[in-house]
Amino acid sequence: MELTTDQTPVLLLRGLLRESRHWLNFPAMLSEKLQRPVLTLDLPGCGVLNQQRSATSVPALRQQLQHQWAERYPQYQGQQLHLVAISMGGMLALDWALDAPQQVKSLSMINSSSAGLSPFWHRLQMRNYFKVLLSVLAGPIQREELIWQMTVSSALQPEVLKQWQQWAIEHPVSRINALRQLWAASRFRAEVRPLCPVFILSGLADQLVSPLCSVALANQLQAPLLTHPTAGHDLPLDATDWLIEQLTAHLAFGHESRLRC
Repeated sequence: MELTTDQTPVLLLRGLLRESRHWLNFPAMLSEKLQRPVLTLDLPGCGVLNQQRSATSVPALRQQLQHQWAERYPQYQGQQLHLVAISMGGMLALDWALDAPQQVKSLSMINSSSAGLSPFWHRLQMRNYFKVLLSVLAGPIQREELIWQMTVSSALQPEVLKQWQQWAIEHPVSRINALRQLWAASRFRAEVRPLCPVFILSGLADQLVSPLCSVALANQLQAPLLTHPTAGHDLPLDATDWLIEQLTAHLAFGHESRLRC
């Protein structure tokens, strides 16, 4: 009888206008806690793929991510993976779990939403309509300031904001790609529950997407809802330790082992 450690990789997916570097040190911290690989991908149109064109639907974006997953991480092909995703990334992850149920071991959706379950003024809170429009039109410095205002509820961290602005200068997201991603997210509908375990996580101080959207998703997908009282939309930044604790506890991550005969 052999004692083995589960090394199922974790894939993190970001949302609108964000790239993998916006996870900051979260992947390294989560990997250390779980003692397993924690990996990231950029959406086409963002990060190192900013010169590519974003698709205009969640299924097409998901296909782009799946192709990238196979090309970038060939060593994990044929294995299952855990998907942990925020905002529009959660929509992509849910679509992935439905498209490839044999591949996805669990799904964690952070501050995400769905058309048909929540009205548009919950999916994008009305107080931010002007800021969202301005962020699409603005240059990288002002855009990142606006995104910080809408997504982070904790105190300003000037050094982190400067990083965001530098990344936006290095890998700018074009206006057309920003609009294409917005269009894709606006039409996404969560209608079917995937076969894998699903967990919904929400920051109750989210000023961009109403926390009621997570309630609606949890009801639709028959999934537990885990909430943080003061975190905003960027929950991994606002409540890093709390989020790692929740993923560890509720997904049976970490130093788990199983007996194999």
